[in-house]
Amino acid sequence: MPDIEVYCTVSNCHYWDHGNRCAAERILITLDRIGDRYPEDVDAQQVSMIVDEVGTTPAESCMETCCKTFRPRS
Repeated sequence: MPDIEVYCTVSNCHYWDHGNRCAAERILITLDRIGDRYPEDVDAQQVSMIVDEVGTTPAESCMETCCKTFRPRS
């Protein structure tokens, strides 16, 4: 898999890094209605579990999606 640059402007996120880049090892993006079932700041192990449990979740627009990996910076 090629290296991927993930940009994020949420500077108070634990994974935010210089240049508006996301430094998370794993990122979980899912539908809002699916994301509401899980805690707000999932860790890498939980990401794998949720992906296995949920499978695929087609979206009609970006407005239906959310980043479940966000964790406030301490």
